[in-house]
Amino acid sequence: MPEPSLLALIVIIILALGFGLVNGFNDAANAIATVVGTRVLSPKKAVMLAAVFNLLGAATGSAVAITIGKGILVPEAISYQTIIAALVAVIIWTTTATFLGLPVSLTHGFVSALAFSGIAAAGTWAVNWGVITTVVSAVGIAPLLGFIGGFALMLGLLWLLRRKAPSKIQSNFGRLQILSAAFMAYSHGKNDGQMPIGIITMAFVFYTAQEALWDAIPFWIILISALSISTGTALGGWRVIRTLGMRVTHLKPVHGFAAEASAATVIETASAFGIPVSTTHCISSSIMGVGSTRRLSAVRWGVAGNIVAAWIITFPACGILGYLFSLLIGLIF
Repeated sequence: MPEPSLLALIVIIILALGFGLVNGFNDAANAIATVVGTRVLSPKKAVMLAAVFNLLGAATGSAVAITIGKGILVPEAISYQTIIAALVAVIIWTTTATFLGLPVSLTHGFVSALAFSGIAAAGTWAVNWGVITTVVSAVGIAPLLGFIGGFALMLGLLWLLRRKAPSKIQSNFGRLQILSAAFMAYSHGKNDGQMPIGIITMAFVFYTAQEALWDAIPFWIILISALSISTGTALGGWRVIRTLGMRVTHLKPVHGFAAEASAATVIETASAFGIPVSTTHCISSSIMGVGSTRRLSAVRWGVAGNIVAAWIITFPACGILGYLFSLLIGLIF
């Protein structure tokens, strides 16, 4: 039988891959909701496109993984207890939200769960509040940039294409939207796809006491993490896809292109600085921004309100679950 610490490491790897699975399952909508909603691609083709480019994105870069793995908690507070509690909390919350058709941020859910599991285990000193401040700031800034970007890009396209035949516009942007959907899927993998990588590496650093692992993350960790995200994406979160692609506003290929291109640009910029942002927030707000260019009433604000409510609830829900699971694990072991 494996020693207790090795067994805990194995459990964390399994849970981290489960986290990647539900991440792809819920966030599949981020990359393909618009391309399915505009009927440019069939659901099956769209899911496979997203799976491939999620894999490519997750396998490139490590800035976000390092922020997640060594930035949220101070090194002394990282333990099997805090990591396992955070993973269980966010998996439960995301699975519930996906069943209800709500796109939520696994990034913010995990950050909240890990911070509160650390507080439960060691107190408030366990949290690196400077990093938390940066992440929380992005909660408001990223969706705002997504909305403004989608709105501005759509207005620019409407002006540039004002003399073009509508049929030609839809045909051309049908092809372009495939590229923007691939870009969106890639950026999702580059940001959210880094989460399991950071989690597994964090556990290995704790197990081996080798901080140098952060300087050269083993490729097998990157590969299995990327595959877990892609597998979840390939399974597809159809309830979430319907919510974003068909219920927020009516989309045509040119709208889908504008929403995906603006959201992916925001996410790529954040990834370059190692800032974990919600791909869900970015694409949802971009879709709202694009829809608002027609008229404000073109956006179903009731549906949008439910999405925003799910964003807000994610923080306390995952935080409370992380705190409780951490206490429970501490009592048992």
